[in-house]
Amino acid sequence: MSTRSQRGGGGGLVGAIKADARRLHGAWMEIVFPRQRGRGHSVMGKWKPESLPQKVGYHGWSVLGVIGLLFLYPLTVLGLGTRFYAAKLDSTRTRLGIVGVTGVALLGWGLLTIAWGAMSYMDQVEIPLEAVLAVAAASGVATVSTALAATFSKVGGRATTAILAYPFAMTALFLPPVVAALVTPSLHPYILDPSYDFAVWALDNVLFVGGLSDYLRDNYTLEGPAYAAMWVGISFPLGWFLGTVVALANLVRPSQ
Repeated sequence: MSTRSQRGGGGGLVGAIKADARRLHGAWMEIVFPRQRGRGHSVMGKWKPESLPQKVGYHGWSVLGVIGLLFLYPLTVLGLGTRFYAAKLDSTRTRLGIVGVTGVALLGWGLLTIAWGAMSYMDQVEIPLEAVLAVAAASGVATVSTALAATFSKVGGRATTAILAYPFAMTALFLPPVVAALVTPSLHPYILDPSYDFAVWALDNVLFVGGLSDYLRDNYTLEGPAYAAMWVGISFPLGWFLGTVVALANLVRPSQ
């Protein structure tokens, strides 16, 4: 049997899920009780409760861990997928370097801006100047965000990647179309209006805790640059979330 099969539990997908669940549950148990992940303590053996209070606490904590697994394991799968695609992008960044990645982003967006500018001067294609400016503005935002994401991914460890690189990568994805829509009224129904609807939904269903939605409604108006600020605000928590699930995936299946 191969090493990979052994790590996966020897039972294909089901075995891999069981092995992942054991690692997660062992890590949970080890928060309170010593030597719970088995193989890491093969010399001393797995610690077991002896007294009645120890047994009650041990099994109660274990049940909480099982309940938590129902929530954590889907996040682990999401983390594994995120880590896979992030590794592909990081491999590209490693080959090209920060300057190379920034140059590719600048070249791609720059060519798009030039193409739109050229089309705006063609009689058969009516593209207003504001649309060209929108693409140019989006190009700048995407290039800077891409450069920051690549820089923080290279210069820091896993913590820096999770705290800064992932959020700026999300910013590079979300912010350019918003910036383009801010200077192009024709794009409002497709980008800003759905953003407004999403903001209303978030205020009513997510940010109502502690009166936060009332505070935001009383002190801020969602118009102009506030749309860009909103999506930057979304990019960072989302980036932190993806960084967290990748860290969870690393705990269950350490990357080689």
